[in-house]
Amino acid sequence: MRCIEHINSFDYNIEESFKNAETHIDQSITAIKASVAIVIAMRYLALTPNQASHPSLEESKARPRRGLSGALVIALDVGIPVITVLKDAVEIIGAVPFLKPVFAAVLVMSQAARQTQSNYDGILALSTIAGDFALNIAERCATLKALPPELDDAVKRLESRLRAIASRCQAMSQKSFISSFFQATAFKDELDDLRRSLDAAIQDFQNANLIDIQGTLQSIASHVEWVRLDALPNHPDMSGKLAEYLVESRTTDVEYVCDWIENSGELLLCIHGSAGVGKSTLAGHLSKELRVSGRLAGSIFLGTFQTDTSGPETVIKMLAHEIGSIHPQTRPKILDAMQQCHGSSLDTHLQKYILEPLQSLNYPHPLVIIVDALDEWKDHAIFLSSLGYLNCHTSVVKVIGTGRLNPIASYLPGISKVSVRPYLLSPVSIKVIKEYFENHLDSVPWVDGRRAHPPDIDKLAELSGGLPVWAATVIALLSYPFSELPPHQTLAEIVGSRLQVGGSDALGHLYQKGLERLFDVADIQREFRLFFGAIIALQAPLSITNFSALTDIPVHLVKKIRAALAAFQTRPPPPGSGNIIHPATALFHLSLIEHLQAAGLESPFAISTSHIHDVLGSRCLKQLTGLSPPDQESHLSAIQDYAVRYSLYHVSNGTSHSNDGPAKEPYSLLQTMPASTQQQWAKWFHKAVIPGDDELEFGMDDGLGEILKKLAYRLGALGGDQWGLQVACLEVAVRIDDGDAEAWSRLGRCYSNRGDRMSSIQMRDAALAASRRALELRPEWHPDHSGSLDDVANALWSCFQLNGNQVTLREAISCSRKGLTLCPVPHADRNLHLSTLANTLDNLYQQTGDLETLKEAISLCRERLDLCPASHPNHSTALNNLATALQSLHAHEGKGDTDALKEATKLHRKAVLLFSAPHPNRSSSLSNLASVLADFYDFSADEKALNEAISLYHEALALRPAPHPGRSATLYNLARSLGARYQRDGDISALNECISLYREAVGLRPAPHPDRHDSLNNLAAALSLQLALNQDVRVLDEIISLCRELRLLVPPTGHRYSEKYLGNLVRCLEKRREVTGDDQDQEEIEELNVELAELERARRRTGN
Repeated sequence: MRCIEHINSFDYNIEESFKNAETHIDQSITAIKASVAIVIAMRYLALTPNQASHPSLEESKARPRRGLSGALVIALDVGIPVITVLKDAVEIIGAVPFLKPVFAAVLVMSQAARQTQSNYDGILALSTIAGDFALNIAERCATLKALPPELDDAVKRLESRLRAIASRCQAMSQKSFISSFFQATAFKDELDDLRRSLDAAIQDFQNANLIDIQGTLQSIASHVEWVRLDALPNHPDMSGKLAEYLVESRTTDVEYVCDWIENSGELLLCIHGSAGVGKSTLAGHLSKELRVSGRLAGSIFLGTFQTDTSGPETVIKMLAHEIGSIHPQTRPKILDAMQQCHGSSLDTHLQKYILEPLQSLNYPHPLVIIVDALDEWKDHAIFLSSLGYLNCHTSVVKVIGTGRLNPIASYLPGISKVSVRPYLLSPVSIKVIKEYFENHLDSVPWVDGRRAHPPDIDKLAELSGGLPVWAATVIALLSYPFSELPPHQTLAEIVGSRLQVGGSDALGHLYQKGLERLFDVADIQREFRLFFGAIIALQAPLSITNFSALTDIPVHLVKKIRAALAAFQTRPPPPGSGNIIHPATALFHLSLIEHLQAAGLESPFAISTSHIHDVLGSRCLKQLTGLSPPDQESHLSAIQDYAVRYSLYHVSNGTSHSNDGPAKEPYSLLQTMPASTQQQWAKWFHKAVIPGDDELEFGMDDGLGEILKKLAYRLGALGGDQWGLQVACLEVAVRIDDGDAEAWSRLGRCYSNRGDRMSSIQMRDAALAASRRALELRPEWHPDHSGSLDDVANALWSCFQLNGNQVTLREAISCSRKGLTLCPVPHADRNLHLSTLANTLDNLYQQTGDLETLKEAISLCRERLDLCPASHPNHSTALNNLATALQSLHAHEGKGDTDALKEATKLHRKAVLLFSAPHPNRSSSLSNLASVLADFYDFSADEKALNEAISLYHEALALRPAPHPGRSATLYNLARSLGARYQRDGDISALNECISLYREAVGLRPAPHPDRHDSLNNLAAALSLQLALNQDVRVLDEIISLCRELRLLVPPTGHRYSEKYLGNLVRCLEKRREVTGDDQDQEEIEELNVELAELERARRRTGN
């Protein structure tokens, strides 16, 4: 291990690198050979005498590489080549000493890879190839009885060329990240040149024909296994889809992003700005340059493809596909994830698909994930919340997201769980826009020499408001060849509009005027609405012929409208798209799509997407006629495949989704569809959406409603990937049979599960509406009436948890009481109703503090525990709920009878015994027992209770390594108990550990975490105890720093602790002045005292 440390401590200056490397290789070979001599001897003793001889070349190629211990790999931390060299050096280099300079050059390349701020993959690949080549020369030479005399000269030539390559790698590694980012193309060219030089050096050595290693070279070429990832969702090809990046238009922004990547501690950089400001263009530029510089993990552009049916699991898998494509070394881990993550949580998806593959690269710097148009995706809240899992792994991965909203100021759902920094993307400068016009106006087909003049360009730049999308749209309108107006007249209209972007809806005005010019006849306007509405709703590209068949727009009109709309395209179509119609998001800026959807009914271009979904749904259903059975011999046409996959999605999003009456045509088609067609469609749908699944069968007598419910159940069993299609199945099921209570009930639960994951009040309202409808269809005599009452109660309870409306909570309690009444002992569902009613009553107690409400909840918990004996799967939950309610009772009664606390302790002890390690619930049970013991100590000062609580918290913390979501709470509780031990007996080690734990808790609650101010305050309080002991000014400085951050985290007025935190800061500053005798803080103290006096006066005025 000391040898390895020596290697890591090389002085890698240009002149001495190779000498240092050679010297340390000499020393390391001797030490490592001695260390592993026994292992090598044992390996050879295990062979037969014939096998113990030196391996032949073919044997050398065939045998597996020997591995190193985990400690050795971690100690090296320099990459594959050095590990590869050292793992075989004990048997090889000692026999071929003249190769040591070659290995020294390889070692220098490896160190360069370790030190570089970019292009890690490229430099590491060079050292890998060179190291494996040199190693195989050594292996081959070790098998020869006599070496050719010319070999020495050939090796010297090889070493000289490798030394030159290593020096260039070393020079590249010393560039800063920002420098390498802005020179990414030059760096890539340099790497390509180095690779060519290395290939030439290898080829020259090979041409000498001194030893036969051609087979080994082929083995090296296949060293990295390329594994197909086609089973994962694939991001659409982005070739040509992103708008042109204006050179040097975002230099300051790019420098800021580079600095954030290199120096910040946050996980997420949220770049936000108004529509059309260029967020996606910047994201594309960053993606391209980070990829070239070897710092991109993967990127995903949510605005360029349909995400209506894509859940967060799908997006995570799509990112994994990107990571596997860019970094082939991660593929084994990603393939493992594909086997392990079926139906698992989002945290597990992030761990297995993203974190572990990136960790396997062992890079010395984080890679970056880019997610564009984040807040325009309906599932962004779930995704953002899940990203919190990666907060502790910013040395491995960082995330850049773009969106319109400031995530903190707008309280973006889920953002409080993520370590985030917002960054406002401002419009580009007028100078940049002016240069854009100057460069692109030359391409406009001007007539009769009537061109744009400098005053026109100045005016256009001014009107743009710095929005690149406005400028791009103007160029497109001027360049459009089908308009009857010549370009100079169009230009005059735009310049004369005097509508500046930002002051009014000038972008919308530009769109409206352009559309009126292109589609000036009522008939063609009607066809435009159908065309554009259809591409908004379209879920996948279609040929012009198939698109015409689905929309009933003649082919010639499809072509004409598509050609006309080219004037508004801000993203060019992918190559080879001449005969393809793409979804709107692939070609048009979101601002145009939103303009058309928001237009009033009086506008001839207003689009109703629900009506379009009806049209597409009906046309899709008509395509299902005559489907053949899905066997190996039968195949679907492209239009049939689209219809099979998306017919339900279109039908479910049609007018019936928003209006009381069902849309006539789609549902009449469904209801009159022959049973055989329904069966064939269901089988094709199942095969297309859930390939390889064999756990679903349809009965011959299954009607469409039953088929849809079976499909929805199976889609739900797969996790969140197919949630959109699962809902579509149930939405259609309840509309073809409004009286199907089971379908309504399943739909309610589907929305409820999604609403809980997304913290979405809209989803929870939808769940409540569906559950109410199921209840209506199940009168009191119905056997499932009580179950529907419980569904409604839970839906109301979920709504209360978001809206805090006590009326909603009381209605939930009422429904739950009714359900419980209908399930007397020994009804099987009584346990379920007891749980719901007890939980809702506990929430009511938390709001009102009414003791009788709490006592009723305790009574219900006792009965539930009686119904859930030790063998019952809910026994542990019943124990925990009763114990928690009893703790609340003790807290309510203060220093009264301890019977409730003692009973809670007994219950938690029983729960702990149910979960032996490594059960996932053990840490929670340990924490619960520790909590009640800590409460008992607070009440009784029983030292045994405190010591046991600390021991239990220690065990629970060990079971919750970062980034476990419960780690921060356990850190706080353990630190609090250790602080109590210090205050009891003055145990300095307890105080030191307490401070250390609070520090970690602060790190796990980055801004804008809602509990960060508590963590900061706890750490400051613990440090104050330490300060009282040692009067160390450095401790006082840290307390002041914490107090300053606390002051910034809470509002200056209105927060219950604002006056307390301000007072603490004043006292600390005064203490520092007293200790140091330095008046540097005097001015700040005076300003804070004025502010403090104002807060005190305000408090007195309000009587608070």
